[in-house]
Amino acid sequence: MDMGVFIPIGNNGWLISKASPQYKPSFELNKQIVLKAEHYGLDFALSMVKHRGFGGETEFWDYNLESFTLMSALAAVTSKIKLFASTAILTLPPALVARMATTIDSVAPGRFGVNIVTGWAPAEYTQMGIWPGNEYFGYRYDYASEYCQVLKDLWGTGSSDFKGEHFQMDDCMMKPMPSKPIEMVAAGQSERGMEFSATYANYSFVMGMGINTPTAFAPVAKQLSDAAEKAGRDVGAYVLFMVISDETDEKAEAKWESFRLGADMEALKYMGVQGAQDDQAGDGATAKAINLPEGAVNFNMGTIVGSYESCARMLDEAAAVPGVKGIMMTFDDFLVGMDDFGTKIQPLMQSRSSVQIAAE
Repeated sequence: MDMGVFIPIGNNGWLISKASPQYKPSFELNKQIVLKAEHYGLDFALSMVKHRGFGGETEFWDYNLESFTLMSALAAVTSKIKLFASTAILTLPPALVARMATTIDSVAPGRFGVNIVTGWAPAEYTQMGIWPGNEYFGYRYDYASEYCQVLKDLWGTGSSDFKGEHFQMDDCMMKPMPSKPIEMVAAGQSERGMEFSATYANYSFVMGMGINTPTAFAPVAKQLSDAAEKAGRDVGAYVLFMVISDETDEKAEAKWESFRLGADMEALKYMGVQGAQDDQAGDGATAKAINLPEGAVNFNMGTIVGSYESCARMLDEAAAVPGVKGIMMTFDDFLVGMDDFGTKIQPLMQSRSSVQIAAE
């Protein structure tokens, strides 16, 4: 079972709360997190892409680093862990992303992959004058499919003559080619998003659901498995959970309750306004999910709250869901959370029993 960390490239990580740890993103912080993850035997680290935050009292995600340059720097200071950068496909041409990825592969051969982000918050793009209009929501996965085909052409053969509705290559050249096939991940939660992931991605992220309901996402994982089977491909689900742990269930639950009570309602309101722009969003789509009230304070990802033993048990339950190949975690405090996971939670997980950690 792969385990990974969703590194805090934006301020305050994934807790939209005035009571959670408040911090700005930096290379140094993310370097410490990823080096800890590598030391504890985690398999991958992924950074998101975000060009505009949601404000509020906490200025949530108003401060963000750039994904590819950050991961390139992290590639140079790590030796084993796989690294995924994210491309917002409306901002970077696929031929440029192909070359950027190949460059990072030169830094970390065989350890780099790309997360394909179609985009759901128009304000990220209207501020730069590149939003194609809300009709984009209706064809974004067609756009993404052509984008990925160009990437696959360039990485696979060093050239592309692809001619599509959105991209037209004219003997586009890219050499050298990467040392190994560069993996792609995606996170579409709608039926069309699943179809896209099944066709082009090696892995697709599935949002965990609810609080301490580690298998509630199972129907979505089944939907992904069915789409992959239909496409004739092996595409694994990577499930996203926030992990809030402490010595006892009561202590962990008290932390979670304080985060909930301190929710930054102004930032949450603006996030909801952005999500509502997609009037074509299906029930499982990100734009719909972020407006659900229960988990909004943590970006509505599934949340595991409890003692180290409870967290290990629930993570094992999630890992046992058919179709799951990995779990990607966030934490309230990433440095403490990584150490607690590596030394107190992971050793109790049956699904990670083969991981050997070097003695300090």
